[in-house]
Amino acid sequence: MQIWVDADACPNVIKEILFRAAERRQISLTLVANQPVGTPRSPYIRAIQVSAGFDVADNQIVRDLQPDDLVVTADIPLAAAVIEKGGHALNPRGELYTRDTIRDRLVMRDFMETLRSSGVMTGGPAPLAQSDRKAFADALDRFLAKAR
Repeated sequence: MQIWVDADACPNVIKEILFRAAERRQISLTLVANQPVGTPRSPYIRAIQVSAGFDVADNQIVRDLQPDDLVVTADIPLAAAVIEKGGHALNPRGELYTRDTIRDRLVMRDFMETLRSSGVMTGGPAPLAQSDRKAFADALDRFLAKAR
């Protein structure tokens, strides 16, 4: 099992949690992004820079993903593709997507997109709070404990 990160939009505090987890548990962690991503020197951590373009990083993750790998992403369509391929998806706020929950999240995403395209201001997600960081770290620990 390895961990993949949709790194373009992943908050730095979440990356730091992932770096520590990869070192502590000696698990391969790969960050995929359209731009350079700084990583600590480690045999367990690497970054892949893909070309710019819509969903290029997402497509790279899905292409290289193996069943039971974990992907950290807030991107709902990417999470759905990961689950479809047999992987697991965890968002930076600590929500582990499942086959049951991802459908509802896709419907809500599409609904919000329809509202935005019709001119309704929906706002963005709230800033990442300390409670979100803790929820993510706890969810990651639970997942890794089960995966071993």
